[in-house]
Amino acid sequence: MPFKDLFEQNRRWAREMLERDPHFFQRLEKHQHPKYFWIGCCDSRVPANQIVNLVAGDMFVHRNVANVVVHADLNCLSAIQYAVEVLKVKHIIVCGHYGCGGVLSALRDDSHGLIDNWLRHVQDVAVKYRDELDALRTENERHRRLCELNVLEQADNVTRTTVLQSAWKKRQFVRVHPWIYDIRDGLIHDLGDGR
Repeated sequence: MPFKDLFEQNRRWAREMLERDPHFFQRLEKHQHPKYFWIGCCDSRVPANQIVNLVAGDMFVHRNVANVVVHADLNCLSAIQYAVEVLKVKHIIVCGHYGCGGVLSALRDDSHGLIDNWLRHVQDVAVKYRDELDALRTENERHRRLCELNVLEQADNVTRTTVLQSAWKKRQFVRVHPWIYDIRDGLIHDLGDGR
């Protein structure tokens, strides 16, 4: 699709939304009370709201390459803080996906320039679980497992942020859920019981 057509696509979408629900945008303007905060990969094949069938306003979203949560990333930490302290979300979902290009690059130790510094965090996960990954027979199996392990590590990183620690000390209800999305069939899988 040509770039200039995006504006027409937007107008068509807005018309369709109003045809289905004449008050949609009026409600949306006032509706920023999500129960869910999604930390996911910025892969274009993993649209957060769409794959869980939620409308705009129902989920607060932060995305980056390989759904990494780093304690020095002020962008991610600010989003976590806003979600927990201002929006009072009840559930934080860290959702990775099988077939993640960032995770594969980290697994292969590929070099792509600046992004290599970011993917070093995923490589650290691979080093931590080297024995488990080396025991797998194929690169595809190692890639899939590293996608899962990365989600688990990043969800653990969320639980160790000062924001979550403070919320829990105040007895605020917030649970962290490690999920993984399978692009092949569109299904999400829970990798843990949430904390």
